[in-house]
Order: sequence, then C-alpha cells, then structure tokens
Amino acid sequence: MKSNKIYQVSTLQALALGYTRPVVTVEELLEHGDTGLGTFENVDGEMIVLDGVCYQAKPDGGIVRSQDSAGVPFAVAGFIKDGRSFKMENMPNIEAIKMELTLRIEEDFGLNSIHVGRIDGWFETIHARAGAPYRSHHVSLKDILSKTQMDFSFERIYGTLVCVYYPDYMDGINASGWHMHFLSKDRKLGGHVFEAVMTSGECLVQKMDRIDIQLPREAAFDTYSLKEASKEEIAKVEQGNG
Repeated sequence: MKSNKIYQVSTLQALALGYTRPVVTVEELLEHGDTGLGTFENVDGEMIVLDGVCYQAKPDGGIVRSQDSAGVPFAVAGFIKDGRSFKMENMPNIEAIKMELTLRIEEDFGLNSIHVGRIDGWFETIHARAGAPYRSHHVSLKDILSKTQMDFSFERIYGTLVCVYYPDYMDGINASGWHMHFLSKDRKLGGHVFEAVMTSGECLVQKMDRIDIQLPREAAFDTYSLKEASKEEIAKVEQGNG
C-alpha cells in the first residue's frame, strides 16, 4: 500500500519561542513535497510551496522565487497529486472555508490525520501578512511579528490557497486546525492568510499517514524549553488575525 508522508522542519513550539535559525535548505525541503508552507531564516517573509516551486512573500505582499540555498527554520511539505478533489462556492469568510474543508475530511474519517491541500479559485478578498527579517535568539515569534509584520489585502484576484491541517492532539508540533498561505496565479502576490472571501474554487486535499520531522541539529535547539510555548500565542500568530 502506498504511503503519503508529510515532511516537517522543526516544530512550531520552537519557532514560537524564537528558534529561527536554518535547519534545512529550500533545495532539501523540495525533495519531500510539491505543496507546503512555512517561513525562512530569521522569519524573512512567508513561504509558499506550489507545483514543486518555493516562493517567498515579502512584507509588501510581493513574491519572489526562493533561492535553493535559502535557510528554512520551519516548514511543512508533501506530495498531493493523489488527493481528493471537490468544488467550493460562495465562501463568505475564512471560517466558512475551514469549516467546509473540515466537513470534507470528516467524511473520509480524517480528523485525526494530517492533510495538505490547495484551493485554486476566485477570491473577492484576501487579507494576509508577511514580515521582514529579524535576527534574534530566544525572542518569541509574537514579539518578532509585532516589530516586522505588515498586513495587506488583495481584491478580486485569482490564485491558490495552500492549506495544511493538523489534528488537535498534535498541537504544539504544529498549529491544530487549518493554516493557509496564498499565491496569486501570476506568482506576483501572496502571504500568510487570516481572512478570505471566495467566489468559487477547485480543491485538492491529500490525507497523510506518515510524518517525518527534521529537528534542528545544532546545540542551541536544546536551550529552548518547548513546553513553555503558549498555545494562545501560537493560535494568535499562526491562525488569528495578525
């Protein structure tokens, strides 16, 4: 039986507590998936992996293609070509999108599994964010984003939501629930999404039955007390409204 694996770099707890040093390179990450999301060394923007290419969202919402040598402190990626496809229409907000996705994976008895997917469609509004690089050690992600985060909106735009779902019992390893990044069809705009209004979309969602976590190799990682990562702060910066 074929196995579908998600590859994760470090843990969200480590990122939340300020571990923003590179663990792998973009080139290494792309060996493990064609779809995913994350961030770059020193939280230098938001990462969107789509169709096997890694993109970087800048603080103004502009997109550049990432260098293969760029450092990755936190990310997830997987291959999704064998996933389930379905349509979505008239989604008034991001919560409606997440609810519909959750209902779909529940139909397949998938709420205790990880999922990676994409939604290609028309959006009335995308409200997103990205941050500038901030070199730090033991400075929390919440504090970093308070200094560097920029919010922006895109109106009446076609593009792709890259979606990752982790079940509740994995909270801390990653954010439980759905986490989404956006990339426009022309590959010029994108970011970490915290609100969206969608007219119509075509979804592809892949259920994962294995997880491979690459932990940081350097000794500095062991100076972090990962249990101290606040679930409330993680929810706010990863799935809240900025």
